[in-house]
Amino acid sequence: MSRAEHLPSSTTRLQAPTTRLGIAAGKLLNGMVAAFAKAGISLWGSRVLAVRGRTSGEWRTTPVNILTHEGERYLVAPRGHTQWVRNLRAAGTGELRVGRRTEAFRATELPDADKPEVLRAYLRRWNWQVAPFFEGIGPDAPAEDLLRVAPGYPVFRITGS
Repeated sequence: MSRAEHLPSSTTRLQAPTTRLGIAAGKLLNGMVAAFAKAGISLWGSRVLAVRGRTSGEWRTTPVNILTHEGERYLVAPRGHTQWVRNLRAAGTGELRVGRRTEAFRATELPDADKPEVLRAYLRRWNWQVAPFFEGIGPDAPAEDLLRVAPGYPVFRITGS
């Protein structure tokens, strides 16, 4: 039996577009956000996340949104347990890049019980962008709904290295 068969489905969820239009739109949006960040322009807090691959050791990059909530900074994975999440769990550190500026950081994954208010704040800020990945859960959802879906959305507190 694989490890995934022992975990609840919400823990292994990975939300990705499945239609040609959805895939194309996702690539276009991610490409645009990454291009702006590489040029030194942050859109709504976006950065390019760079993390060492857990098996290759090579740098892997993807655009992300950085959330500042109650004086702390967070990375939220709206698409679930993606490759960057797995790499960050293994490495524990990474870099946030905007243009030529690079900020090294340490990441601490939050337990599910600590996620609801961070998820709520993330949805308040980026619901227009990530709503399809949250399957009807919005910023005004009851805390119990956010807690119920929390296992499917990894959240990392990031601090300077």
